[in-house]
Amino acid sequence: MMLIGEALIGEAPELAHVDLMIGDKEGPVGQAFATGMTQLSAGHTPVLSVIRPNLPTKPSTLIVPKVTVKGMDQASQIFGPAQAAVSKAVADAVEEGLIPKEKAEDLVIIASVFIHPQAVDYNRIYRYNYGATKLALKRALDGFPDIDTVLHEKDRAAHAVMGFKISKLWDAPYLQVALDNPNLPVILNIIKQLPKSDHLILEAGTPLIKRYGVDVISKIREVRPDAFIVADLKTLDTGNLEARMVADATADAIVVSALAPIATLNKVIEEAHKTGIYAVMDTLNTPDPVAVLEQLDVLPDIVELHRAIDIEGTAHAWGSIEGIKALAVKRSSKVLVAVAGGVRVDTISDALGAGADILVVGRAITNSKDVRQAADQFIEGLNKPEIDQFRIMTDF
Repeated sequence: MMLIGEALIGEAPELAHVDLMIGDKEGPVGQAFATGMTQLSAGHTPVLSVIRPNLPTKPSTLIVPKVTVKGMDQASQIFGPAQAAVSKAVADAVEEGLIPKEKAEDLVIIASVFIHPQAVDYNRIYRYNYGATKLALKRALDGFPDIDTVLHEKDRAAHAVMGFKISKLWDAPYLQVALDNPNLPVILNIIKQLPKSDHLILEAGTPLIKRYGVDVISKIREVRPDAFIVADLKTLDTGNLEARMVADATADAIVVSALAPIATLNKVIEEAHKTGIYAVMDTLNTPDPVAVLEQLDVLPDIVELHRAIDIEGTAHAWGSIEGIKALAVKRSSKVLVAVAGGVRVDTISDALGAGADILVVGRAITNSKDVRQAADQFIEGLNKPEIDQFRIMTDF
């Protein structure tokens, strides 16, 4: 038996974060327990958990400091309130039936404890570490989280320390704002005016990247660190190289032209997936996108049905959506379809009704007198509720 639990409770700087393992003395946790007690490291010396001197808790528990202990003040916090909190939480877990009493001599626990170097309040240190230990134990014994919870939550929350979340496209439809104006100060001003939304994508347009290079992505990141940013290179050659450049620039997706050689398309998709970004195939001037897709080793993450600015008087190619999605099902792949070129507020329902997952809008927003209001109109047309991105504590 080896069960693993984790919990974060409290407010900085006394905030408590406990990772723990619980298992049989005769199993891997017991081996790690014995190793921890006999192989010490400077600043991270494991401590046998005691409720008070000469009274160790049961099941036997080893506390391992996560932060290097550099002085007696920090040592006192570990040997004092943190040790008392973990010990009491374990004993209370037995008394409350969370840990079966008859197993108290058969199990051991290893608890990794975080105490911030700026923590000073012993009362808070005790209470937060007690709560975190109890919760981590309960989660370990309950098998929390199950895989369904992980998959449901993974794209919904921001990590507490990082402060922003890495966006993924899991809750279509989305609005993608095409930032094509090759004037960076103007673009950054537009971005500042755009509403914050879980369903907003930023596109560094081809003219913008041609003028400033892929480094323009970092400038956009400074304004919107958690944005999903598409780098519209319309790659035609050196697919793996350009995909790597885009990933290194912290973009979330690269756009490759469907007019590129099949080998280039394959290389873009392969390299994009290696680096954890999306591959977007732009169908500009491609009469039969499905025929191109059928030749690929792996389908792209997004297919953009693109009507060029210069031919906006022609019909949309939205009839391809059904064929693209049918091919995705046949290949057991997930493919989103974006539509671009003359999308307006009054055509949102038509595009969504045709099966579009992403509406790419440029000048209707960026050239508007009120950028925020224009973007809000499109986002409202998506009819998707916002997701709570900041569920980071004990809300399960």
